[in-house]
Amino acid sequence: MSIPSAQDTTPVTSKAQLVERLESGCKPRESWRIGTEHEKFAYDAATFAPLSYDAPNGIRAILEELRRFGWEPMFEGRNVIGLGKDAQHVSLEPGGQVELSGAPLRTLHETCREVNAHLDQCKEVAEELGVIFLGLGFRPRDARGDVPWMPKGRYGIMRDYMPRVGAMGLDMMIRTCTIQANLDFASEADMARKFRVAQALQAVATALFANSPFSEGRPNGFLSLRAHVWTDTDNDRSGLLKFVAEDGFGFERYVDYALDVPMYFVMRDGTYIDAAGQSFRDFLEGRLPALPGELPTVSDWEDHLTTLFPDVRIKRYMEVRGADGASWRRICALPALWAGLFYEPTALDAAWDLVRDWTWEEQLRMKADVPRMGLKAPFRGGSVQDIARRALEISGEGLRLRREYDGSLDEVHFLDSLMEIAISGRTPAEDLLDRYDNAWKGDIAPVFTEYAF
Repeated sequence: MSIPSAQDTTPVTSKAQLVERLESGCKPRESWRIGTEHEKFAYDAATFAPLSYDAPNGIRAILEELRRFGWEPMFEGRNVIGLGKDAQHVSLEPGGQVELSGAPLRTLHETCREVNAHLDQCKEVAEELGVIFLGLGFRPRDARGDVPWMPKGRYGIMRDYMPRVGAMGLDMMIRTCTIQANLDFASEADMARKFRVAQALQAVATALFANSPFSEGRPNGFLSLRAHVWTDTDNDRSGLLKFVAEDGFGFERYVDYALDVPMYFVMRDGTYIDAAGQSFRDFLEGRLPALPGELPTVSDWEDHLTTLFPDVRIKRYMEVRGADGASWRRICALPALWAGLFYEPTALDAAWDLVRDWTWEEQLRMKADVPRMGLKAPFRGGSVQDIARRALEISGEGLRLRREYDGSLDEVHFLDSLMEIAISGRTPAEDLLDRYDNAWKGDIAPVFTEYAF
């Protein structure tokens, strides 16, 4: 999410202060919450063209029309660049993807009601404006040059910087969509175990949610092109983090990593100042070229953390970031997967037992194989499908033990769509490819109608 938060101008004068900031996220189990973020593409319903910001049915119009539901606008200059309500935010991504960053909620029932309410609102506005929303991991038809950029200062800085550090960073920014789940931890040790489990299993989540087999109107050879794009976006700030698997991992080690990731920007008085490639360590010592003599604030640090893109990320909570954008039905399945694995001690123990002896090389190999092979990627004489089934069994038992009911339903049913995928071994991307080859007879256009929300 890239909505600016309320500014905290407290000066940061030491690394210890940054470590304490992360550690302050530790919460007792009864205070743990679940947050869900999901992005979707917006298209003109008549032409299937991506929406510009200022078109009559463009992104600005969508944000303005959503205000009828009680959302308060957020501005950058004169442009509405997001909305806020009840600890939720609707944010505007670089290529006009519309994201809901949900509130931290106690149960999956609550988070799914939140998702459904947001999508109902989006659908009402879309029908009036002649717009459709599409839940895929990668734009199925549009080349880079077809996608309008949104008027946000940070995106201009990133747009200039990305080609210096990777071949596909611009694709990540304007041609991908994702779902992520945000979860809590009780202590440094709890954070470290959850981080290690989450990092090891990100490729499994990628396989279960693989949903980006098309680009520029045809199959691209991948099941999750979105996941492949991340392999050459900016390796200083993305991918798997080897130090997480090493002895001594904790908040301080993550702060050291974050300090060494090059910066993008600093915000002052509502304006983004280009600091691309500069060092937060230098900033901490008052030697940032973009702001010589100034020390960072807490908000500068929080902004910097939002520009780190590993598969698992911590702020004062943990973000798991391995899934493609998906259909309405599957959005709530991602937080269900991770809440089931993380929020009951016996489930977390079982998940740790599943991954604890995986070597670093095995994790890298799985991450490399899954974008093309999905659940069929090999692993230890079996396949990722075998790991997915076991992970879902553990998650389901964790959700059962939570005993959170909505009427007669507990939270386990949110995993149903993933269980279907894991049992069949057939990813959403393979269903799309089958329709393209057969029912659609090689024409990509039906994806915009049959897979719209």
